[in-house]
Amino acid sequence: MIRTIDLNCDLGENPARIADGSDLALLDLVTSANIACGGHAGDESTMRAVIRAARERCVKIGAHPGYPDRANFGRVEMPLSISDLKCQISDQITTLAGIARSEGTSLHHVKPHGALYHAAMARREVAQAVADAAASADPSLVLVGLCGAPALDVWRSMGFAVMAEAFADRRYEAGGSLRSRGAVDALIVDPREAAEQALRMARDGVVIAAGGASVPVRADTICIHADTPNAIDIASRVRRELESAGIAVA
Repeated sequence: MIRTIDLNCDLGENPARIADGSDLALLDLVTSANIACGGHAGDESTMRAVIRAARERCVKIGAHPGYPDRANFGRVEMPLSISDLKCQISDQITTLAGIARSEGTSLHHVKPHGALYHAAMARREVAQAVADAAASADPSLVLVGLCGAPALDVWRSMGFAVMAEAFADRRYEAGGSLRSRGAVDALIVDPREAAEQALRMARDGVVIAAGGASVPVRADTICIHADTPNAIDIASRVRRELESAGIAVA
Protein backbone atom coordinates (compact mmCIF):
# COMPACT_ATOMS: atom_id res chain seq x y z
CA MET A 1 0.00 0.00 0.00
CA ILE A 2 1.29 3.47 -0.89
CA ARG A 3 1.48 5.66 2.20
CA THR A 4 2.25 8.92 0.37
CA ILE A 5 1.15 10.07 -3.07
CA ASP A 6 1.31 13.26 -5.10
CA LEU A 7 -1.76 14.85 -6.65
CA ASN A 8 -1.14 16.83 -9.83
CA CYS A 9 -3.22 19.04 -12.08
CA ASP A 10 -2.71 20.63 -15.51
CA LEU A 11 -3.18 24.37 -15.01
CA GLY A 12 -2.83 27.69 -16.81
CA GLU A 13 -4.56 26.36 -19.91
CA ASN A 14 -7.50 28.78 -19.87
CA PRO A 15 -7.35 32.42 -18.70
CA ALA A 16 -11.01 32.22 -17.71
CA ARG A 17 -10.24 29.57 -15.09
CA ILE A 18 -7.63 31.85 -13.60
CA ALA A 19 -9.97 34.85 -13.64
CA ASP A 20 -12.84 32.98 -11.97
CA GLY A 21 -10.59 31.34 -9.38
CA SER A 22 -11.02 27.74 -10.58
CA ASP A 23 -7.31 27.09 -11.11
CA LEU A 24 -6.52 28.67 -7.75
CA ALA A 25 -9.10 26.48 -6.02
CA LEU A 26 -7.42 23.42 -7.49
CA LEU A 27 -4.06 24.63 -6.21
CA ASP A 28 -5.51 24.44 -2.70
CA LEU A 29 -6.08 20.70 -3.22
CA VAL A 30 -3.15 19.37 -5.26
CA THR A 31 0.56 19.14 -4.51
CA SER A 32 1.98 19.55 -8.04
CA ALA A 33 0.98 21.88 -10.88
CA ASN A 34 1.81 21.27 -14.55
CA ILE A 35 1.76 24.69 -16.18
CA ALA A 36 0.94 25.23 -19.86
CA CYS A 37 3.95 27.05 -21.26
CA GLY A 38 3.05 28.43 -24.66
CA GLY A 39 2.54 25.42 -26.89
CA HIS A 40 -1.04 24.18 -26.72
CA ALA A 41 -1.98 27.02 -24.34
CA GLY A 42 -0.57 29.59 -21.95
CA ASP A 43 1.21 32.93 -22.15
CA GLU A 44 3.40 34.97 -19.84
CA SER A 45 0.41 36.30 -17.91
CA THR A 46 -1.13 32.89 -17.22
CA MET A 47 2.24 31.30 -16.43
CA ARG A 48 3.13 34.03 -13.97
CA ALA A 49 -0.28 33.91 -12.27
CA VAL A 50 -0.15 30.15 -11.69
CA ILE A 51 3.49 30.23 -10.58
CA ARG A 52 2.76 32.94 -8.00
CA ALA A 53 -0.30 31.13 -6.65
CA ALA A 54 1.51 27.79 -6.52
CA ARG A 55 4.50 29.30 -4.72
CA GLU A 56 2.19 30.82 -2.09
CA ARG A 57 0.70 27.37 -1.47
CA CYS A 58 4.01 25.47 -1.56
CA VAL A 59 2.82 23.49 -4.58
CA LYS A 60 5.57 22.08 -6.82
CA ILE A 61 5.55 23.52 -10.32
CA GLY A 62 6.44 21.85 -13.59
CA ALA A 63 6.39 22.53 -17.29
CA HIS A 64 3.53 21.14 -19.38
CA PRO A 65 4.82 21.45 -22.96
CA GLY A 66 2.72 20.39 -25.91
CA TYR A 67 2.56 20.54 -29.67
CA PRO A 68 2.31 24.19 -30.80
CA ASP A 69 -1.24 23.73 -32.02
CA ARG A 70 -3.71 25.86 -30.10
CA ALA A 71 -6.52 25.20 -32.56
CA ASN A 72 -6.54 21.54 -31.50
CA PHE A 73 -5.37 22.20 -27.93
CA GLY A 74 -2.30 20.05 -28.54
CA ARG A 75 -4.40 16.92 -28.77
CA VAL A 76 -3.48 16.08 -32.37
CA GLU A 77 0.00 14.81 -33.19
CA MET A 78 1.98 17.11 -35.47
CA PRO A 79 4.44 15.86 -38.12
CA LEU A 80 7.51 17.59 -36.70
CA SER A 81 11.05 16.32 -37.11
CA ILE A 82 12.68 15.16 -33.89
CA SER A 83 15.04 18.13 -34.09
CA ASP A 84 12.17 20.61 -34.44
CA LEU A 85 10.18 18.87 -31.73
CA LYS A 86 13.11 19.05 -29.34
CA CYS A 87 13.47 22.78 -30.02
CA GLN A 88 9.76 23.38 -29.47
CA ILE A 89 9.78 21.56 -26.13
CA SER A 90 13.03 23.19 -25.01
CA ASP A 91 11.72 26.68 -25.81
CA GLN A 92 8.57 26.07 -23.78
CA ILE A 93 10.40 24.69 -20.75
CA THR A 94 13.01 27.46 -20.87
CA THR A 95 10.33 30.15 -21.09
CA LEU A 96 8.52 28.84 -18.03
CA ALA A 97 11.78 28.33 -16.13
CA GLY A 98 12.76 31.95 -16.78
CA ILE A 99 9.45 33.24 -15.48
CA ALA A 100 9.75 30.97 -12.44
CA ARG A 101 13.21 32.37 -11.67
CA SER A 102 11.89 35.91 -11.92
CA GLU A 103 9.25 34.94 -9.34
CA GLY A 104 11.86 33.52 -6.97
CA THR A 105 11.21 29.84 -7.55
CA SER A 106 12.19 27.00 -9.89
CA LEU A 107 10.75 24.11 -11.85
CA HIS A 108 10.52 20.65 -10.33
CA HIS A 109 9.30 18.51 -13.22
CA VAL A 110 8.23 18.20 -16.84
CA LYS A 111 5.05 16.47 -17.97
CA PRO A 112 4.22 16.46 -21.70
CA HIS A 113 0.69 17.40 -22.72
CA GLY A 114 -1.92 15.65 -24.83
CA ALA A 115 -0.76 14.11 -28.10
CA LEU A 116 2.88 14.76 -27.17
CA TYR A 117 2.37 12.81 -23.95
CA HIS A 118 0.95 9.82 -25.78
CA ALA A 119 3.61 9.95 -28.49
CA ALA A 120 6.36 10.04 -25.87
CA MET A 121 4.83 7.13 -23.98
CA ALA A 122 4.73 5.00 -27.13
CA ARG A 123 7.86 5.94 -29.11
CA ARG A 124 11.41 5.94 -27.84
CA GLU A 125 12.59 8.76 -30.10
CA VAL A 126 9.89 11.12 -28.83
CA ALA A 127 10.60 10.16 -25.21
CA GLN A 128 14.27 10.92 -25.82
CA ALA A 129 13.40 14.27 -27.40
CA VAL A 130 11.43 15.23 -24.28
CA ALA A 131 14.33 14.22 -22.05
CA ASP A 132 16.92 16.02 -24.19
CA ALA A 133 14.81 19.18 -24.11
CA ALA A 134 14.44 18.93 -20.34
CA ALA A 135 18.18 18.37 -19.92
CA SER A 136 18.94 21.50 -21.93
CA ALA A 137 16.97 23.50 -19.35
CA ASP A 138 17.87 21.61 -16.17
CA PRO A 139 19.07 17.97 -16.01
CA SER A 140 17.73 17.65 -12.47
CA LEU A 141 14.10 18.00 -13.62
CA VAL A 142 11.84 15.05 -12.85
CA LEU A 143 10.02 13.56 -15.86
CA VAL A 144 6.38 12.50 -15.47
CA GLY A 145 4.77 9.77 -17.58
CA LEU A 146 2.12 7.08 -17.64
CA CYS A 147 2.50 4.12 -15.29
CA GLY A 148 3.99 1.17 -17.13
CA ALA A 149 4.92 3.12 -20.26
CA PRO A 150 8.29 2.35 -21.94
CA ALA A 151 9.16 6.04 -21.70
CA LEU A 152 9.79 5.70 -17.97
CA ASP A 153 12.55 3.16 -18.59
CA VAL A 154 13.97 5.30 -21.40
CA TRP A 155 14.16 8.28 -19.08
CA ARG A 156 15.67 6.28 -16.23
CA SER A 157 18.34 4.93 -18.60
CA MET A 158 19.18 8.56 -19.48
CA GLY A 159 19.74 9.38 -15.81
CA PHE A 160 16.47 11.14 -15.01
CA ALA A 161 14.33 10.75 -11.94
CA VAL A 162 10.78 9.85 -12.97
CA MET A 163 7.29 9.92 -11.53
CA ALA A 164 4.81 7.30 -12.73
CA GLU A 165 1.40 8.84 -13.28
CA ALA A 166 -2.15 7.54 -13.03
CA PHE A 167 -5.42 9.35 -13.64
CA ALA A 168 -8.41 9.75 -11.35
CA ASP A 169 -10.67 11.21 -14.04
CA ARG A 170 -9.89 8.99 -17.04
CA ARG A 171 -11.02 5.47 -17.90
CA TYR A 172 -8.49 2.81 -18.82
CA GLU A 173 -8.28 0.10 -21.44
CA ALA A 174 -7.35 -3.45 -20.48
CA GLY A 175 -3.78 -2.97 -21.72
CA GLY A 176 -3.21 -0.08 -19.32
CA SER A 177 -3.60 2.76 -21.83
CA LEU A 178 -6.07 5.58 -21.36
CA ARG A 179 -9.39 5.35 -23.16
CA SER A 180 -9.42 7.75 -26.11
CA ARG A 181 -11.05 11.10 -25.45
CA GLY A 182 -13.13 10.39 -28.55
CA ALA A 183 -15.08 7.78 -26.59
CA VAL A 184 -18.22 9.04 -24.87
CA ASP A 185 -17.19 7.51 -21.54
CA ALA A 186 -13.51 8.51 -21.62
CA LEU A 187 -13.88 10.89 -18.68
CA ILE A 188 -14.93 10.17 -15.12
CA VAL A 189 -16.94 13.18 -14.01
CA ASP A 190 -18.57 11.77 -10.87
CA PRO A 191 -16.44 12.80 -7.86
CA ARG A 192 -17.35 9.64 -5.96
CA GLU A 193 -16.29 7.37 -8.81
CA ALA A 194 -13.08 9.32 -9.42
CA ALA A 195 -12.20 9.11 -5.73
CA GLU A 196 -12.86 5.38 -5.68
CA GLN A 197 -10.55 4.92 -8.66
CA ALA A 198 -7.83 7.06 -7.08
CA LEU A 199 -8.05 5.20 -3.78
CA ARG A 200 -7.97 1.81 -5.54
CA MET A 201 -4.83 2.85 -7.41
CA ALA A 202 -3.05 4.23 -4.35
CA ARG A 203 -4.16 1.60 -1.84
CA ASP A 204 -4.39 -1.55 -3.95
CA GLY A 205 -2.13 -0.75 -6.90
CA VAL A 206 -4.77 -1.54 -9.52
CA VAL A 207 -7.30 0.15 -11.77
CA ILE A 208 -10.48 -1.47 -13.10
CA ALA A 209 -10.34 -1.12 -16.87
CA ALA A 210 -13.01 -1.37 -19.54
CA GLY A 211 -14.58 -4.82 -19.45
CA GLY A 212 -13.77 -5.26 -15.77
CA ALA A 213 -10.10 -6.23 -16.08
CA SER A 214 -7.91 -5.40 -13.10
CA VAL A 215 -4.76 -3.64 -14.37
CA PRO A 216 -1.68 -3.18 -12.16
CA VAL A 217 -0.83 0.47 -11.47
CA ARG A 218 2.18 1.62 -9.47
CA ALA A 219 1.69 5.37 -9.28
CA ASP A 220 3.78 8.08 -7.72
CA THR A 221 1.32 10.80 -8.72
CA ILE A 222 -2.38 10.94 -9.63
CA CYS A 223 -3.69 13.52 -12.11
CA ILE A 224 -6.95 15.43 -12.14
CA HIS A 225 -7.49 17.58 -15.23
CA ALA A 226 -8.62 21.16 -14.67
CA ASP A 227 -10.93 20.97 -17.69
CA THR A 228 -12.77 17.85 -16.54
CA PRO A 229 -16.33 18.73 -15.49
CA ASN A 230 -16.56 18.92 -11.66
CA ALA A 231 -12.76 19.11 -11.40
CA ILE A 232 -12.76 20.97 -8.09
CA ASP A 233 -15.28 18.59 -6.52
CA ILE A 234 -13.29 15.64 -7.88
CA ALA A 235 -10.02 16.92 -6.45
CA SER A 236 -11.62 17.63 -3.09
CA ARG A 237 -13.22 14.19 -2.87
CA VAL A 238 -10.06 12.42 -4.06
CA ARG A 239 -7.92 14.13 -1.46
CA ARG A 240 -10.44 13.54 1.31
CA GLU A 241 -10.79 9.83 0.52
CA LEU A 242 -7.03 9.28 0.26
CA GLU A 243 -6.34 11.00 3.56
CA SER A 244 -9.23 9.19 5.27
CA ALA A 245 -7.57 5.93 4.22
CA GLY A 246 -4.30 6.98 5.83
CA ILE A 247 -2.55 7.93 2.60
CA ALA A 248 -0.69 11.22 2.87
CA VAL A 249 -1.02 13.60 -0.06
CA ALA A 250 2.37 15.23 -0.49
